[in-house]
Amino acid sequence: MKTLFIMRHAKSSWENSDLADFERPLNKRGLRVAPLVGETIRKNRFQIDLIVSSPAERAKQTAILVKKAAQTQVEIKFDERIYEANTQTLLEVINGLNEKTKSAMLVGHNPGFENLVKALTGEIEPMPTAALAVIDLKTDKWSDVEAGCGNLRVLIRPKEINL
Repeated sequence: MKTLFIMRHAKSSWENSDLADFERPLNKRGLRVAPLVGETIRKNRFQIDLIVSSPAERAKQTAILVKKAAQTQVEIKFDERIYEANTQTLLEVINGLNEKTKSAMLVGHNPGFENLVKALTGEIEPMPTAALAVIDLKTDKWSDVEAGCGNLRVLIRPKEINL
């Protein structure tokens, strides 16, 4: 069985209207909440072997902050396909993961991530900023991941984290 962690980037800043969407950084709330999700990962002893993130600034910052707070040494890879991706593209990213990797985290954007959770699990769940879905996949191969092959173990939303 493989485990997929799907995390939407933390809250981003709209302060500088001159920045392109791709370049928008996290705002103060995002910078505070992303590490809380990382701490939650650590406290729950979630095992993540690889992080694959959108290279958009807000997703990149989220991945780095989560990794640090989770106190893990896993590699972060940046994949341009995650930015503005639809479900099919996200499945292609997942299908291409190294089979030796037991669990992976994707860090990216909506609406793609909400649609991916729905496709994999059949469950319609809102994914606010910094939400983390943990999905147990009914397969031992990333290349076999397809719609309907997952069970949503837990969905953690920042407002639900006990501070």
